[in-house]
Amino acid sequence: MTEKAALGFIGLGRMGAPMTRRLIEAGHALTLFDTDERALAPLLELGATRAASPAAVADAVEVVLLSLPTPEIVLAVAGGPGGLIEGRRLRTVIDLSTTGPKGSQALAALLAGHGIETIDAPVSGGVAGAAKGTLAVMAAGKAAQLEALRPVLECFGRVFVAGAEPGMGQTIKVINNLMSVTALAMASEALVLGRASGLDPDVMIDIINASSGRNNATEDKFPRFVLPRSFDFGFALGLSDKDTRLCLEHSDALGMPMIVGSAARQVLKIALATQGAEADLTTIVKPLEGWMGVEVKGRKAEER
Repeated sequence: MTEKAALGFIGLGRMGAPMTRRLIEAGHALTLFDTDERALAPLLELGATRAASPAAVADAVEVVLLSLPTPEIVLAVAGGPGGLIEGRRLRTVIDLSTTGPKGSQALAALLAGHGIETIDAPVSGGVAGAAKGTLAVMAAGKAAQLEALRPVLECFGRVFVAGAEPGMGQTIKVINNLMSVTALAMASEALVLGRASGLDPDVMIDIINASSGRNNATEDKFPRFVLPRSFDFGFALGLSDKDTRLCLEHSDALGMPMIVGSAARQVLKIALATQGAEADLTTIVKPLEGWMGVEVKGRKAEER
């Protein structure tokens, strides 16, 4: 496959839109489908082509990328009425969504029945990483396929080969996401405790990040999105709840207890119930602040 192959892309949400833009800017011809006209419009202006259905995308190109919110939607796009399996040209689907190991295996089995190969390639790094091309791409699939499509995947960031079987990329992705949420939940509890004890949030972050308690939440999410009170990390509580559920379902299937991970999901559930599914993930701190009557607010927020 040439580096400038014609590609299809389905799912132009927060992650899909900037990834599609990067493919267009890299010189790929894109055929797109999304139910949201507002998401399509700016990409069509860049030269992409609109398709009327997933099947129409699969009629136009041999390789289709998916960036969709849930396993159920992925399977509907692939196998539902007007789905990918009805297309005549499609040979490979690259699923960038987070669907969990079971979802990826179901997709691969469905597509294999129609002679279509699957590359399981969830990504991590957020909306900013999607725009900058600095995502971690956790790919699983046949070695020859991965090598042929590596130039496409490298448009999004650094490619890691998780394994050869469908679901292996998904496994490490949901593990990573549960670890990330756990760090954020613990940091939220810790910073709220410190603030309720009279400590300055900026000073706490400086000390923690120079000490052994530092993690992604204290180094990135709190300084950029919580202390300034912007809460615009760009990933919804509802999607995070889905990702953690997928990880815990997988651990249950293997008989592996995840005690800390399960506790972190309960903190997430409380935020989901009080803030709503569309609220930003970083608002996980707000119920804890409410209980203690404090805000983990930095100097920059105070100055505004």
